[in-house]
Amino acid sequence: MIRIVVDAMGGDHAPACNVEGAVDALQKSEDISVVLAGQAEKIRPLLEGLSYDASRLSVLDCPEVIETGESPVFAIQKKRDSSLVRGLRMIREQEADAFVSCGSTGALLVGGQTIAGRLKGVQRAPLAAVIPTAKGFSLLIDSGANVDVKAKNLQQYAVMGSLYMKHMFGIEDPSVGLVNIGTEEEKGNALTREAYPLLAATEGIRFIGNAEARDIPEGAADVLVCEAFTGNVVLKMYEGVAKTLFSQIKKALKSSALGSIGGLLIKPSLKGLLTTFSADTKGGAPMLGLNGLVVKAHGNSKKDQVSTAILQCLDFGAHDIKDKIRDAIGRLES
Repeated sequence: MIRIVVDAMGGDHAPACNVEGAVDALQKSEDISVVLAGQAEKIRPLLEGLSYDASRLSVLDCPEVIETGESPVFAIQKKRDSSLVRGLRMIREQEADAFVSCGSTGALLVGGQTIAGRLKGVQRAPLAAVIPTAKGFSLLIDSGANVDVKAKNLQQYAVMGSLYMKHMFGIEDPSVGLVNIGTEEEKGNALTREAYPLLAATEGIRFIGNAEARDIPEGAADVLVCEAFTGNVVLKMYEGVAKTLFSQIKKALKSSALGSIGGLLIKPSLKGLLTTFSADTKGGAPMLGLNGLVVKAHGNSKKDQVSTAILQCLDFGAHDIKDKIRDAIGRLES
């Protein structure tokens, strides 16, 4: 049984969609138990009328709420009775195996490293987001946690990302690319120039060199390694281009009668393409290298996305990702 704490108060559609997503996940799997952390007076009425196994769901009353616009460090320090802080504390004290939140990214990243804590030997815990490509998908690591890093941190990211792709998605020998402004080894800034030979010499990963941004959508590598500034720019650009592209396609199809007819004909194909870019299918972005699993779901997640992020924790536990990362980092640092 995987014990999962859900931040019921985090996200644009909290707490309703978080509660509904948790119940949906319980209905889909008998191998999880869920703790809904948040303001009990708002959570309990939402559970009325829903069908679920009451023995596997409980409510942890947390009167304080960390808002998205708050200073992450200040919020973590001052709001110790918030759902986010208490959920992460349960990870640290081994009262739960995983914590899922759609709330403040900054507070979650700060709290993940300072409250849940990192595994021995892990210098920085990166955020690992799955992004769609022409070949399927790639893992972008770090996509938002650590802006200022060293080459050694990128080496650890490559090892953790390779393990994640191999055991979570069954990619036997995942390729690793270093996100850069050119394919030549000498290209880039001081960080990437130092990281390149380090990654090339790292045992246990298949490093294929630099990956330019224009090649990422084509599936340049299974694991894309970078610091969080670059990673978050890539991620946000992906989201913006996808939104604009689909909006323009829709606009073009509605611009004429012939276009509308064509739209009806290609509607099934467009739905399939939309599914490829949907957050529903891959879940949230985990912070790798922590003492437990911490998953950041998108802030505008609804029921299905929350449910998928929760069920993602089941696979993480089943494949012992945490222990595999701990052992691999231990070998790397020995």
